[in-house]
Amino acid sequence: MILITGGLGFIGTHTTRALLDLGESCVLVQRRPAEVPAAFAAEAGERLFVEQADVADERALLEIGDRHKITGIMHLAGSMPWPAGAYEPIEHTERAVRSLLTLFRAARAWQVRRLGLASTIGVYAGITADGPLGEDLPLTMSAPHVIPRFKKIGELLADHLNEVLDDVEAVSYRIGGIWGPLGHNPDPFFPAPQLVHAAARGTEPDLSALMGETRMENGLDVCYVKDCGRALALLQTAGRLRHRTYNVASGRITTNRDLIAAIRKLVPGARVDLPEGRAPGPVDNALDITRLREDTGFEPPYDTERGVAEYLEWLRAGNER
Repeated sequence: MILITGGLGFIGTHTTRALLDLGESCVLVQRRPAEVPAAFAAEAGERLFVEQADVADERALLEIGDRHKITGIMHLAGSMPWPAGAYEPIEHTERAVRSLLTLFRAARAWQVRRLGLASTIGVYAGITADGPLGEDLPLTMSAPHVIPRFKKIGELLADHLNEVLDDVEAVSYRIGGIWGPLGHNPDPFFPAPQLVHAAARGTEPDLSALMGETRMENGLDVCYVKDCGRALALLQTAGRLRHRTYNVASGRITTNRDLIAAIRKLVPGARVDLPEGRAPGPVDNALDITRLREDTGFEPPYDTERGVAEYLEWLRAGNER
């Protein structure tokens, strides 16, 4: 049984579905009370369970292992001071680091071999490179946002514990820009959700939440969320992994022009214009997913048009995000 923190979140929900489809059982850990969603009703109580616990609370987390036989852990909830201002700053930082260490303690207590840790494409910020970004590139010491900042801290702690522990395999998953059903709207990093939502509603997109200017030729390695969930499930269940860090992405750049072209093909007349050209900033690099492909056989089946079509159908069916 795979324990997933944040298993009812955006990426977590799709990863859970992918694991269930692979024949795994899952226990989803949420800090707040939560019910099993209707989408998991068929597996609830047999192959899927929801437990309430704060990951920073070691006792509460370890008690879950008394009720379920945990064979793997996926930490998708994140160990970072988020949302900003939720606690006093030093206390919030301490909770973030403690939650990560608590998962290592749980892995050892339950004799779990693989602990998967969600990281982010944001750890590559500040790197200047030609071509796709590989996992062996040296990272900078700085980060423009609290999320990649603490993901770097988490990766360093995991690397250290991998060296000194011989009974836990910690693997960091550097996840690209993810979009699709249940996603964040507005998204501060790329405009895909805002553009698709606007097309579904027949409105103009509100891009005010974006952290920087974006134009037609700006792009990102974005991965449809179902592809992301399947890739994470394959990494977590692989019999043998040869590395301790994996990029989880599509392996290609999707520009805003590509996205808008797909939207307009499906929704003629959609009001999703952006300024021409490319906004100043770093070169757009794809993530190299060679490791992911070689060790799991993963290939992303969703191209931009297929992703847009499914997301539009989801929103038009009455789903809010």
